[in-house]
Amino acid sequence: MAKPAVVLVGADKGGVGKTTVSRTLLDYFAYRKIPTRAFDTECPKGTLKRFHPTITDVVDVTSVPDQMKIFDTIESSGTQVTLIDVRAGLMSPTLRALRDIGFLDISKWNQITFAVFHILGPSIASLDEIAETSSFLTDARYFLVKNFINNTSFFEWDQGTYNSYFKKIPHAVEITVPKLSEMACEQVELASTPYATFMNNKKANGEAASNSFVLRGYVRHWLNNVWAEYDRVRLTDIIDPKDAPAAATPSVVAAPPVAPPPADAPPAPAPKEAAAKPRQAAKVPEPS
Repeated sequence: MAKPAVVLVGADKGGVGKTTVSRTLLDYFAYRKIPTRAFDTECPKGTLKRFHPTITDVVDVTSVPDQMKIFDTIESSGTQVTLIDVRAGLMSPTLRALRDIGFLDISKWNQITFAVFHILGPSIASLDEIAETSSFLTDARYFLVKNFINNTSFFEWDQGTYNSYFKKIPHAVEITVPKLSEMACEQVELASTPYATFMNNKKANGEAASNSFVLRGYVRHWLNNVWAEYDRVRLTDIIDPKDAPAAATPSVVAAPPVAPPPADAPPAPAPKEAAAKPRQAAKVPEPS
């Protein structure tokens, strides 16, 4: 098995769409056939577990026994990726705990891959979060995620202020999650299924659903755009290095995904064959 990876998704500010990003990551890893387990720290009710119940456990990340449940089993879990959806307000305390138990040192010594998806809000408080969080992450993969799922407007202050923060973290990579139609978002919430399952017109138990063709189309288009961002930053090359090309050039970026039409849509003409094929980009699974 490849080197295990831990993906931390969080922010100290609430209401910025942390669990939305976690759900897109779980769909992405599932499509890439990367074995993944997840921990939902919204204890005791859980939020992520409602959408991915078979691979998600609800934990109290401030509890030492639950920390042991997560980090003592990284290599023995049988999965390659451990995703932790961190509750609002617990991002900085969780990183301090990882420092104190020596986990960040293990990452520094390249014994494990550690990636942090820091979900940003539109206020100056998010920039202050970046300054604090980045001090823990000099040896981690650090992604700053602008999540427009709530139609947020970002960083409406002078560019000098913005640049002054980002100069402190030259290793950070920005990711943009576009806005999803509000009605489509609402219907996926009501269905309590992963985004890919909703798009494929399935229920949580695998039976056929009767989801709107229009809303499924919006979800498919949105999910393709999100996955294109993960391809752009070469997320699978980071998480699953064995799949990376032997002589990959840093400037080469995977082509954006081309989503297949739903089964009940008219057939589209076949795409032209490219002269040279890049690493296959992720795309929304073909509906059954």
